Amino acid sequence: MTRKIVIIGSGHVGATLAHMIVANGFADELVLIDQNEAKVTADAIDLREALPNLPFHTAITVNDYAALGDADIVVSALGKISLNDGAKEDRFSELDFNSQQVKAVAPRIRDSGFNGILVVISNPVDAITQMYQQITGLPRKHVLGTGTMLDSARMKRAVADKLDLDARAVTGYNLGEHGNSQFTAWSTVRALDQPLTELAHTRNLDLTALDHEARHGGYAIFNGKGYTNFGIATAASRLINVIYSDAKAVLPVSNYRDQYDVYLSHPVIVGRDGVIADVPLHLTAEELGKLQKSADFIRTNYEKYQN
Repeated sequence: MTRKIVIIGSGHVGATLAHMIVANGFADELVLIDQNEAKVTADAIDLREALPNLPFHTAITVNDYAALGDADIVVSALGKISLNDGAKEDRFSELDFNSQQVKAVAPRIRDSGFNGILVVISNPVDAITQMYQQITGLPRKHVLGTGTMLDSARMKRAVADKLDLDARAVTGYNLGEHGNSQFTAWSTVRALDQPLTELAHTRNLDLTALDHEARHGGYAIFNGKGYTNFGIATAASRLINVIYSDAKAVLPVSNYRDQYDVYLSHPVIVGRDGVIADVPLHLTAEELGKLQKSADFIRTNYEKYQN
């Protein structure tokens, strides 16, 4: 079976993801699409020149929407980071520009006959994922965003640093918006085979500070280099491989939630058919309130840009 991936948007994240795909042999065919013809062409040539030193071959094409028809996965990495335009630390500040880009691109995805899985990285990812689903008409289970995969990873890294552990030894989730209204669901977090809420007392952990580090870690990176790319591209790469391998992994992706009538991050089982099943959580009353508040925030802001 030929594995074919399309990446729309060849900025810092899209280019980093493209390199991960080519360097690790994750696809047989890779299509790169971007409005900046010179940039995306240069990226394609650069990637082709990496191939002689790799044990894999990937056929790379540029700016061909007709190639989407038989693709397995389309990744949306398009968008403009607007935080450097004087905006506050708020990913929804990117919705004005990015929603217009989606309204131009989504019909072309739909009209190509694409019938695979659409993975969204573009911010604000929950609103953008919902916009893509509504315009393309793809099944909700086939349109999902990277959501709080990255935020959950940031939380695990922060907790692991405090406990002097490998970050993979920490489990649990950040839920809700991939943005300021998200929160760490401490009732789900475990390390050293103990609930973190118990470890916090014996190890003198400040859960409020750790939650803040998970929510605002991306801005610290942005302030240092003007963008983030490695963490989110790795999250997207993992999601792509979970889909291809039908791994049925539990991931906190942005997915449509019936009870909130909005896309937000909550763990689900993911495989070749996209979102396969929900994963119920036993959240505290406080956490359920935070999740409702985050859902309301996403919906209110999304509705401003639907038309």
